[in-house]
Amino acid sequence: MNIDAQPFPFEFELARTALVIIDMQRDFIEPGGFGQSLGNDVSLLAAIVPACQRVLGAWREAGGLVVHTREAHNADLSDCPPAKRNRGNPTLRIGDTGPMGRILVAGEPGNQIIAQLAPVPGEIVIDKPGKGAFYATPLHNLMQQAGITHLVFMGVTTEVCVQTSMREANDRGFDCLLLEDCTESYFPAFKASAVEMMRAQGAIVGWTAMSDSFLQVLAMSQPAR
Repeated sequence: MNIDAQPFPFEFELARTALVIIDMQRDFIEPGGFGQSLGNDVSLLAAIVPACQRVLGAWREAGGLVVHTREAHNADLSDCPPAKRNRGNPTLRIGDTGPMGRILVAGEPGNQIIAQLAPVPGEIVIDKPGKGAFYATPLHNLMQQAGITHLVFMGVTTEVCVQTSMREANDRGFDCLLLEDCTESYFPAFKASAVEMMRAQGAIVGWTAMSDSFLQVLAMSQPAR
């Protein structure tokens, strides 16, 4: 399959590609979570949910592999360095109790993926203690075992966990595509800059495209019914 992308077309095979959905968690997307405790407007992130739903639905129908990630820490915070927990000046820190339970702690209500994009049986769910999806997780080995060579990214936030994960993937030899309208930042200017950085210098980190282009190519690849 060939998608109209920037800086040039992105080619992939369905069987060798995974859709990676980064951190679409209640703590980041919904009011009352960690994102809002940092003073951010979470409605900016919530706005991409319909586009993400369309892509996820089409990808599932096509039979593609799906990976969900959650930024999540152990209950005792043994995998959360003090430098991370103490950074900035939020009203709630990692591990503190908020309206949706303990912030960014595995198993808490706020740490779950939003209902609209919730994993279904057979999909991979990765709990990651860092920003990147590959750091201290089994993701690389899982992708190798599945014969995956290409990754399509959605999720939040563009300049932090999404970009970090794409850079990690690039260093590991994966070809990566970011769906621009399926990713967002609390700071629109940061998203714009991150997208430009990723596709600069001949896709130095990866390609970018709009979800409509991706969905059109995916639909054309499916047998007529």
